[in-house]
Amino acid sequence: MTRSTGHGARNALPARLLGALAIGPAVFLGVFYLWPFVTLLARAAGVDDGALGVLGRAATWRVVWFTTWQAVLSTVLTIVIGLAPAYVLARFRFRGRRLLGGLLTSAFVLPTVVMGAAMLALFPPSLERGVLAILAAHVTFNLAVVVRTVGAVWRHLPEDMEAAAATLGAAPGRVAREITLPLLWPAVLAAASIVFGFTFTSYGVVRVLGGVARSTVEVEIWRRATQLGDIGGAAVLAIGQLLVIGAVVAWSTAQQRRHTRALDLRARTRRRRPRAGRERLFVAATAAVTAAVVVAPLVALVERSLRTRTGHSLEAWRTLGRPELRRGIRVGVDPLAALGHSATTAAVATILAVGLGALAALAIAAAGRHGRWLDVGLMLPLATSAVTIGFGMLITFDQGPFDWRASWWLVPVGHALVAVPFVVRSVLPVLRGVDPGRLAAAATLGAAPARAWWEVVVAHLWRPLLPAAGVAAAISLGEFGATSFLSRRGGETVPIAIERLLGRTGAVLQAQAYALAAILAAATIAVVILLEPPEERVDALTRAGTDARRS
Repeated sequence: MTRSTGHGARNALPARLLGALAIGPAVFLGVFYLWPFVTLLARAAGVDDGALGVLGRAATWRVVWFTTWQAVLSTVLTIVIGLAPAYVLARFRFRGRRLLGGLLTSAFVLPTVVMGAAMLALFPPSLERGVLAILAAHVTFNLAVVVRTVGAVWRHLPEDMEAAAATLGAAPGRVAREITLPLLWPAVLAAASIVFGFTFTSYGVVRVLGGVARSTVEVEIWRRATQLGDIGGAAVLAIGQLLVIGAVVAWSTAQQRRHTRALDLRARTRRRRPRAGRERLFVAATAAVTAAVVVAPLVALVERSLRTRTGHSLEAWRTLGRPELRRGIRVGVDPLAALGHSATTAAVATILAVGLGALAALAIAAAGRHGRWLDVGLMLPLATSAVTIGFGMLITFDQGPFDWRASWWLVPVGHALVAVPFVVRSVLPVLRGVDPGRLAAAATLGAAPARAWWEVVVAHLWRPLLPAAGVAAAISLGEFGATSFLSRRGGETVPIAIERLLGRTGAVLQAQAYALAAILAAATIAVVILLEPPEERVDALTRAGTDARRS
């Protein structure tokens, strides 16, 4: 009989069947992640003037400096601005609270190109491409990280500690500084490390809003690889960025452990309504400002899609599907075709991600402790930016005998690579939660191990796979980093089409870009919501947004 060891789906599967489950995901990971990663290391090591030569260039350090200070400032602003809504949503019950939480999470799941387009629509021409717009986009994106990470701890803090300090005469500011903030500090550090990682590796936002004078490391990798032909220099930057992010994560983890305090966290209590007039005003003002920060860019996006030189009309929307008016063809962009390419790519990527993720989860759960290597391996793409993944695939599959660079299927494969870990993480807890006693009962009744496993374990796949498919589809629809390396002329997806149209002159072309961004925003949110059970929709949106930020 199988013992309950925390791996409920573990059982004596025949080694042949277990190997058959694992071989597909393992080969996929090896061919499309490990091989390109090794190629990337080899190109970085083969740079003529060496890594020190690349890092010694003044141009390189200008990029590194801009990347670092904008990421630090974005992180600080996000934490400072996000603490108020985190407190309000964690502690108070008020009309519109769920709507406000949904708005924050919806902004988090938006593709980076959509948020960049929304900020272009919101800011005046003098400010639309610059540091202020980049910081605003990063803060709007990542408010949900602070609200969910810090708010989850804030809700569980015992209020009687704060009340006791106030009773002893401590001013509210002192209570916050000496009691509340130290208790929240590990959660604040966790949120800050996540936001810093997202903003340090920012790509889509900076491509749209940064202009030619501002480039993060991610954008510089793309520029050197695709425009300057400096493959070695781009590889050095990609490896260096991975090391920096790894160091930040390690430091953050160590600091969280150092500052973590053993607390008697109470079970969740009912949120209360704001009491005094000042408290009600604070809650109302915080909710209103937070909602405005999230909604204003999206409203501006829709408004700009209707704006023409002569006023507002549906011309841009109508011309998306008229070949005789589709001026984008002459500049290499076909908006309507991009919608079709995105839908096809998302469908193929979702099928690949769900199929491979399900096989991997079954193999990991059945193998028990021996499945940890496959589990860790499939999580590696989460620690790698989509730009690095796309770049690695580009330089690996650009020559014989595996010259796949022009193949249409390479784009959905790249999308599936970054979506598979989310499928595994969605399915694996369900499989490990299967009661081992049911397998033992099936064996007692005479069922062979393989049949017992099929009837008991595989039957639990369908519920987690449906929302996992929604997350995979949302990731594919908004993916921009890897796609900017792998897509080819005539096969542009919607994010690529938006970025190119935003760089063209002409009111109609600009409006078409905003129209496509509005369509992509609505489609991304709708796909996740429609495929997710109502009680789990916020978590699904958050999971989808986590990878969207990497794109």
